Amino acid sequence: MNQSLWRPSASILTLQKRARLLWEIRAYFDARGVLEVETPMLSAKATVDAYIESFATQFRPIGRETSQDCYLHTSPEFAMKRLLCAGSGDIYSLGKVFRNGEAGGRHNPEFTMLEWYRVGMDDQDLMDDVANLLCSVANFQEVRRCSYAELFEQYLRVNPNTISDEKLSRLVSDKVDARLQGLARNNCLDLLFSHYVEPNLRSSEPNVLAGYFVYDYPATMSALARLNNNADGHPVAARFELFVNGIELANGYHELLDAKQQHARFKQEQEIRRQRGYHIYPYDQNMIDALAHGMPDCAGVALGIDRLLMLILDTRNIADVLAFDFSRA
Repeated sequence: MNQSLWRPSASILTLQKRARLLWEIRAYFDARGVLEVETPMLSAKATVDAYIESFATQFRPIGRETSQDCYLHTSPEFAMKRLLCAGSGDIYSLGKVFRNGEAGGRHNPEFTMLEWYRVGMDDQDLMDDVANLLCSVANFQEVRRCSYAELFEQYLRVNPNTISDEKLSRLVSDKVDARLQGLARNNCLDLLFSHYVEPNLRSSEPNVLAGYFVYDYPATMSALARLNNNADGHPVAARFELFVNGIELANGYHELLDAKQQHARFKQEQEIRRQRGYHIYPYDQNMIDALAHGMPDCAGVALGIDRLLMLILDTRNIADVLAFDFSRA
């Protein structure tokens, strides 16, 4: 037995800096009248995202033989949207979320997420808000703001919105790995982006958090964002991702308001999970009902606090910024 595992994985000085960061984030939102909310960590429903695995458990009422399946939330998103539909106005959540499957390096099964929603903003407005927040807590500099298609055309000489599935698959085979055959369109795009685009989203300037906002993702990557037409008339997702020094830090959306579309997307994600042989989680009908009641026009974003502190402290190991990482929990 390793006798040193009782010790914290982060230094006390780092934990002091972590506490200061959380205070500064709360101060930013307090100054702008954004309400901090708490949502259930344990839910009867789960995310149906094809790329995210939930932790499952059971609630067993004392004195009864029945039990109820429950899930640790992977994001406070659904509950926060129900609050927005109830008239909460601008809100944020700063707390723990849980995702099964990965530990080590940049990932811990339990991590801290900052998620917020601003009424009356779209994805472009929210990028400004994200940049303002980061400037208030770190030495952040926005380097570039560009579309997903611009980056593909710059580094791969193809338009991701119009290239055929056949040509896209051939591009993956030629540039990534010839053994990769029969991949779905989004998987091909992700591979090409991670190999040929993402490495360029960084700066060599020391002690600076260099930010690159990438927006207008392909329509097939819409997730929970609404769809728009770009300047070329192609449908794109009204969402963005922020990369800081080559690391994905935040993911934002101009939120989908249509309950029927949201329901269809939930069912589509469940079908993808079924085809891949994954466990099919129950989707949140309460969130669908809330959207049917009506959600204000808004934009929302999720930002990883542990990754942000890793960038501030220039470390590549998430354990360095956690009191106790998964190996010591």
